[in-house]
Amino acid sequence: MMKKLIGLSLLCLTSFTAFSQTQKKTSGNPVFPGWYADPEGIIFNKTFWIYPTFSAPYNQQVHMDAFSSKDLVSWSKHPNIIDTSAIKWAKRAMWAPSIIEKEKKYYLFFGANDIQNDQEKGGIGVAIADRPEGPFKDYLGKPLIDKFHNGAQPIDQFVFRDKDGQYYLFYGGWRHCNVAKLKSDFTGFEPFEDGKTFKEITPKGYVEGPFMFIRNGKYYFMWSEGGWTGPDYSVAYAIADSPFGPFERVGKILQQDPKVATGAGHHSVVQVPGKDEWYIVYHRRPLTETDGNHRETCIDEMTFDDKGMINPVTITREGVKAVRLR
Repeated sequence: MMKKLIGLSLLCLTSFTAFSQTQKKTSGNPVFPGWYADPEGIIFNKTFWIYPTFSAPYNQQVHMDAFSSKDLVSWSKHPNIIDTSAIKWAKRAMWAPSIIEKEKKYYLFFGANDIQNDQEKGGIGVAIADRPEGPFKDYLGKPLIDKFHNGAQPIDQFVFRDKDGQYYLFYGGWRHCNVAKLKSDFTGFEPFEDGKTFKEITPKGYVEGPFMFIRNGKYYFMWSEGGWTGPDYSVAYAIADSPFGPFERVGKILQQDPKVATGAGHHSVVQVPGKDEWYIVYHRRPLTETDGNHRETCIDEMTFDDKGMINPVTITREGVKAVRLR
């Protein structure tokens, strides 16, 4: 009798384990719990990573977490990869991280302090680590950009590696977007041929949150429109032959669905290496929430039509199916 009970218990345990492993067929949205916004998705070492803003009142927004996944479905949290104790000049409002790997080092670009003029201390900083999960430490000991140029608030930075290996920083709030040519060691900028360091490339409708990727030799420039606390927050894009544009607005591809969520915006894009498979990582606000900081990170598929235009994204509660990198 005891053997039968043990055998039955093992059978039940085995069945439960198998059920648990197969129950979650999609990522679900949000892809992980907690209030997180402005997510940057990227791939390091055959692993998907998301670096979001910890969405809280500015004086509490003093650290960042990261999340990793082998399949886009199950995510692991890496808490407190950086905080204001590591960045002495930062005191509040750490947000919109952008990360890049170069020569086995990981460089995390971030905004801090939400400065409103050139007299306040803060702006865009850089941190460095040996691993994608950190811990990150201050790379420069001061902001990389601490002034307003061409009217752009120094926030919402995105690091872009061009086809020739040159790195650029796209950034800007207050409805202005700049691009600057990064030095090879990320300690500053090199001027363009015309002598300017910060070149304005603001497209019509731009508010904040720039992002760029290349597909079939074309440069896709994307940004957020509307107000980040409102239901009209959304993502639009343009296509050009150069990372400097000119960028003629095509239209919106990500926005709220009143049946699913509101305020869908401030996104990034991840491509499965070697395939024409694309995912958009973004934040949105649940229908039950009115607090501006109650934003959650989601993933949905992003597709293109025969002419290379981005199809409008359907925001879902299901999220995406498992994808394993080879």
